[in-house]
Amino acid sequence: MIEKLLEGIRILDFTNYLPGPYATQRLTDLGAEVIKVEPSAGDPARHTGVKLDGTGVVYLANNHGKMSVSVDLKDEADRDKVMSLVEGCDVIIESFRPGVMSKFGLDYETVKVQKPDIIYCSITGYGNHGRWSKLGSHDINYMALSGMLAQLKDSSGRPIHPSITIADYFGSMAACEMVLALLLKKERSGLGGYHSISLTDVAASFMGTHLMIQQEVGEEQGITLLNGELISYGIYETKDGRFMALGALEYKFWQNLCEAVDREEWLGAHFSVRRDSNPVSGGMEELFASRTFEEWTTFSQEVDCCLTPVLEVGELSSYPYFKENNSIFHDDKGNVNVAMHSGSYKGVNPAPSVGEHTVRLLDKL
Repeated sequence: MIEKLLEGIRILDFTNYLPGPYATQRLTDLGAEVIKVEPSAGDPARHTGVKLDGTGVVYLANNHGKMSVSVDLKDEADRDKVMSLVEGCDVIIESFRPGVMSKFGLDYETVKVQKPDIIYCSITGYGNHGRWSKLGSHDINYMALSGMLAQLKDSSGRPIHPSITIADYFGSMAACEMVLALLLKKERSGLGGYHSISLTDVAASFMGTHLMIQQEVGEEQGITLLNGELISYGIYETKDGRFMALGALEYKFWQNLCEAVDREEWLGAHFSVRRDSNPVSGGMEELFASRTFEEWTTFSQEVDCCLTPVLEVGELSSYPYFKENNSIFHDDKGNVNVAMHSGSYKGVNPAPSVGEHTVRLLDKL
């Protein structure tokens, strides 16, 4: 179990849905105290999608260990209470559209007058300035605009609609990165600071290698060795219609695989292309189709060849790796949780009810 590295750091969280709450939950797991500021109806994620005992699981999955105060930011008295709360906080994170926090008198320029050393991070779709900043947006827009979505295509070249909001999660971690950097700056200089995260820019930052490859050779799909063209690095179907992921880029791993399945004659085909005209490619397809998913999963744990099963979500908790590391666990209410950091604190409290800590933190003000 790692230390509570951010113990003593208090964060005021004005975020909703996923990117902001996931970011502050990562900081909570490092020991920070996070106070979530919600309207009387709560974070909209409480009422969205699949629900557990009436509360949206998107909220439950991304807000454990936090406190919640319920306020009406349009009400002057409530805003005054929030400003009083700001004095005891180190960090503010918000995810409204640009300009909204200014209307509430809670923007960085206003807050820093009262608390000069405040660290303030805004999470936006397209940044704070320019015509794009005024547009509504969601994860699929950031992925599309950044070039990331074009990397996920089927055999016909059609982009595949992802079932995970990748840009949201990347943006969350970029927000954490910036908050931690600003905390270090404050530790060294005593000065606070402000940064605005653009989820689109963060997604685009993952495309740097792709951009350089495209510029030099015109290839749109990134590193050839990693995009599924090689027989030693790709996804193979098993006898029972499941899939295994093979990443035997280094020769020693390819050798381990070939020797373990008595196919030493394939050793020289390590970097050959995966296509119908390649007999070893067809042989690999037939090999994986000759055994079941369970058989290959057992094989992957016994033979060191960079082979792993493509697990479904419902299989994670029972897979040996996650069991041994206790990475997936349940809170006091029985809700499943995933550790944000390897070895992070597991004794977290469940996600709070709306305004659960209003009396304790605000009403006394």
